[in-house]
Amino acid sequence: MYRAILPEGNLYCAYYERGDHGVEIYTEHDELKAFIPYENLIALMNEEIEMDENRSIF
Repeated sequence: MYRAILPEGNLYCAYYERGDHGVEIYTEHDELKAFIPYENLIALMNEEIEMDENRSIF
């Protein structure tokens, strides 16, 4: 499960695909959930990775 962090809130998806102008996020049933332009995307995080005190977003 991935979390796309946007200025307006968060969107969750099963997987994503990067394109030239943004990311397409998909449900676990392979349905397109949203297209997010890179200028509107703050971060895309893998929710299944354990976080520790020294976390950072790349």
